[in-house]
Amino acid sequence: MTSTIGSTVLGYPRIGPNRELKRALESYWAGRGTEADLRATARRLRADTWRDLHGTGLDSVPGNTFSYYDHMLDTAVTFGAIPPRYARLGLGPLDTYFAMARGVESTPPLEMTKWFDTNYHYLVPEIGPNTRFHLADRTPLEDHREAAELGVATRPVLVGPVTFLLLSKPDSDAPESFRPVDKVDELLDAYALLLSELHDAGVEWVQLDEPAFVADRTLAELDALSRAYRRLGENTRRPKILVASYFGELGEALGRLASAPVEALALDFASGYSTVDSLSASHGLRDKTLVAGLVDGRNVWRTDPDRALTTAGTLLGIAGEVAVSTSCSLLHVPYDVEAETRIDPRVKPWLAFARQKVREVVVLGRALRGDRDAVADELAETKAAVADRKGAEGVHDERVRARLAALGPRDTRRADYATRQARQRESLPLPPLPTTTIGSFPQTGDVRRARADLRAGAIDHAEYTRRMRAEIERVVRTQEDLGLDVLVHGEPERNDMVQYFAEHLAGFVSTDHGWVQSYGSRCVRPPILFGDVSRPEPITVGWATYAQRLTDRPVKGMLTGPVTILAWSFVRDDQPLADTARQVALAMRDEVRDLEAAGLRVIQVDEPALRELLPLRAVRHKEYLDWAVEAFRLATAGAAAHTQIHTHLCYSEFGDVIDAIVALDADVTSIEAARSRMEVLGDLNAVGFARGVGPGVYDIHSPRVPERAEVTDLLRAALEAVPADRLWVNPDCGLKTRGYAEVEPALRHLVEAAAEVRASAR
Repeated sequence: MTSTIGSTVLGYPRIGPNRELKRALESYWAGRGTEADLRATARRLRADTWRDLHGTGLDSVPGNTFSYYDHMLDTAVTFGAIPPRYARLGLGPLDTYFAMARGVESTPPLEMTKWFDTNYHYLVPEIGPNTRFHLADRTPLEDHREAAELGVATRPVLVGPVTFLLLSKPDSDAPESFRPVDKVDELLDAYALLLSELHDAGVEWVQLDEPAFVADRTLAELDALSRAYRRLGENTRRPKILVASYFGELGEALGRLASAPVEALALDFASGYSTVDSLSASHGLRDKTLVAGLVDGRNVWRTDPDRALTTAGTLLGIAGEVAVSTSCSLLHVPYDVEAETRIDPRVKPWLAFARQKVREVVVLGRALRGDRDAVADELAETKAAVADRKGAEGVHDERVRARLAALGPRDTRRADYATRQARQRESLPLPPLPTTTIGSFPQTGDVRRARADLRAGAIDHAEYTRRMRAEIERVVRTQEDLGLDVLVHGEPERNDMVQYFAEHLAGFVSTDHGWVQSYGSRCVRPPILFGDVSRPEPITVGWATYAQRLTDRPVKGMLTGPVTILAWSFVRDDQPLADTARQVALAMRDEVRDLEAAGLRVIQVDEPALRELLPLRAVRHKEYLDWAVEAFRLATAGAAAHTQIHTHLCYSEFGDVIDAIVALDADVTSIEAARSRMEVLGDLNAVGFARGVGPGVYDIHSPRVPERAEVTDLLRAALEAVPADRLWVNPDCGLKTRGYAEVEPALRHLVEAAAEVRASAR
């Protein structure tokens, strides 16, 4: 490694190009693999990553970016923030770690929520006045030594101390006034010790990530940031410090970090917000390296080299030195576009996944340093691809645009709720506390094999339909036997709640190998939205109506909402996101109408990503929420009053969007609540929410089966906030990732608990 950072990336995918870590984790959890097997797989993945990055020509290779589950959880373990209930389990270090992530029968896991405005989930550490921070784990040191044995000098990457505390929550014993950031000085002692040990091990640079400051922060929080980096920076026995931010502009925190005694700052210049305009010589960057995030680490489009180099040229007049980097970790994009052999050949040249983005960083870095001739051919080829995308056939559809232009206010309004409620009670005679699920049922090996066989041509569509119908019948009969009130068809035909719809909508392409980690071993393949969106034909109607023919109980039609489809796709960046959302909403509106016409009385339009896309600065909230709500209502407002519209939201902090949840005007809203013990209901009551609500009583992201008494307690807590005639009973989320051995007893307990509470509430 050189004394300067030079071209680099802020992080890299860790699940493995072929999801090797996912398979190793799930084998270990199932008892098929040993801890030694899992650790061997992890070591191979780390080695491959270091060798690959070193071989690309990067000047600095990030280290300590691997994780068995989540980097926030890793940070908690590194500094000894393990809640006593997990320490008391008496498990080994690795199994204690997984107990915090996944729970065990006796102990639920830590709360999980979204990492800023991404679809990555992190485990929320619990910090209290009695938490005693100390350097409990030396994995960052071990990773550095492991890479050094391979001849690669790495730059260890850590979650910064202030961001770690700001993203943590007070533990259950903490007083009301306590905030985790109150313990920043104690945590800094442990960080300072780790930095000293890294220095003694020969580490030249360390990266401390402080993305929490691209959101609005109080003066006290900004003061904590200043204090932290003054303290760490003034320590003479340490590596050089790169403080990295991403997902937006730093705002007031920029001046605090610019004046801190650290050597480098990494800033995001690809997020769409004008960080360049906020920089000036007065920020004191003349004596620092500015690591410029010119290559978008969150989206898959190739970087426009002219725009990137123009930005870099401007920055040269501001900072002491400018290095080229990605805007954030490449954790959020797939590994390699060259692995895609079936993607639309029109679209593929426009794309760059992680490996291609690393090459973009290297090329831009060489061009910025005056070696443009050596990379002239690559720059020219990239410019041609960027230009081709702008004018390509299929990107614009005038019929879609004309339909949007013809919309008026009436297209986003339904009958008033009182009218709808009366009509729905006639249409849907349900008991108080009706029971249902969120949509998906376990995706068995047989189901996955059927989809694989269809893709491979081993079976035809008729055989595939026969197999899917058999699974749908199994799901319906299971729900009837369990006693659920509103049923679902189980979604066996769906590979993913967004990808499935993308494969049936114009304007999207899908990948075969474009896997991205969502949490733990859970991976998704985000589709790529490249052009105007429309629905060529009905998508879900055949499956839903088949399920409804099997039972006298109501079956929900299951759709994914426009905001979630955008949030969980790689979206075009050549028009406002609001315009793209309206296009997707029109496609879903057509599907709602067709489901209703086919006799479905309940239709659920899921928007779990509503909070996820909320801008990180409050000044931009209203603009986003206005168009997000409009898109949902555009998708659902074509439904008649007697049709009950449900929506589902999960794994986010909902306080900031609570008014928007009301404005969606859904008849029933199901929402994650089990891990947070019904906290969200207080937010709903505070704004006078008076629709049906289903706070989740069963955390599906943990393999543990909740006892009937546990569900009963949660329902009684919910009844303190929601009257029985508006309270629904459901799991937190879909059941796709669980097995029937867990799902059936859990749902049985859910139904029994609902019956018990229903009887006592009369």
